[in-house]
Amino acid sequence: MVTKTEPESSDFDRDTALKAFDDTKAGVKGLVDAGIAKIPPIFLHSRPNAASVQSTPGHTESELPVIPTVDLQGVDGDPNLRRRVIWQVNDACRRWGFFQVINHGIPTTLLNKMMEGVKGFHELETEVKKGFYTRDYSKTLTYNCNFDFYQSPAVNWRDTVSCVMAPRPPNPKELPQVCGETMVDYSTQVMLLARRLFVLLSEALGLNPSYLNDIGCSEGLMFFGHYYPACPEPDLTMGISSHSDSSFLTVLLQDQIGGLQVQCDNHWVDVEPNTSALVINVGDLLQLISNDEFKSSQHRVLTKFIGPRVSVACFLRQQLPPENSRVYGPVKELVSEENPPVFRKTAVKEFVKYYYAKGLNGISALEHFRL
Repeated sequence: MVTKTEPESSDFDRDTALKAFDDTKAGVKGLVDAGIAKIPPIFLHSRPNAASVQSTPGHTESELPVIPTVDLQGVDGDPNLRRRVIWQVNDACRRWGFFQVINHGIPTTLLNKMMEGVKGFHELETEVKKGFYTRDYSKTLTYNCNFDFYQSPAVNWRDTVSCVMAPRPPNPKELPQVCGETMVDYSTQVMLLARRLFVLLSEALGLNPSYLNDIGCSEGLMFFGHYYPACPEPDLTMGISSHSDSSFLTVLLQDQIGGLQVQCDNHWVDVEPNTSALVINVGDLLQLISNDEFKSSQHRVLTKFIGPRVSVACFLRQQLPPENSRVYGPVKELVSEENPPVFRKTAVKEFVKYYYAKGLNGISALEHFRL
């Protein structure tokens, strides 16, 4: 079933409409603040019905698929527990490409402060935010509506503030006062967690525990603070359309609004909010170097009447040269005559350039690099 939208009139100039909206520098929030009752045509999507497998007839409660949750408590001290956790991570990465972690070591007070900081930034006065609005990704900090704004088939209902936090941290003076200090503190904690996770992922792949950290998977961090305003017509647009991430790994902090879904076995499954958990998902680059062993799954965010929904996504990958010139291919220990490489080698720079040019069109960027 597909949600139908009214066709655009013959005199509608999409390019002009895109530029006019972008020139406001007010983002999606600016539309909501103006009190619109109908979304502009540039936001109209044709998409599958938003119902998830949880609401599909024929599924009993005990049969409903649930994103796995991995408890990291004591994982570094109990060998038996560690083996069980590695098995859980391995299974989650192969079947889902997603799992949630609890007892991850990042204080709840910092999680809450980070969410408040991102919300606070997006709810600054428009004239203040305009000073950060740009599509020049060489800037320290970027604030705009959709990185693929001009190439996507339809604009997504979200605004984003983003910044490269590692391996070269930004000058704190260039970050917004409302959230800058917290961005630095939170990113530092996420980097520490990521290093722990990459050890578990290495072991799950049968590699030396330090392998993924040694080849630089945890060196870079891109910070994205997303803001999804309440939408007057949520069935006609998307918060984020179907996509996979360009990272090795993504660490996501989400609020209690919900709307995140992951595709598994041809179903869209809700990633239920958990106040004590962080969502972890495999990115395209990890699927590439694992030679298809781990799965970078398609996921999306639905729009809702209620909001705003706030989330913080940290992409573990290099963004700036020379770090992003490093070349990656399937790990040689995972390749054999019976299991030949399925992807060609690529520099992160080349991969990210292609990913950004393609935009979020529902087709994995990995297909471009498949042998």
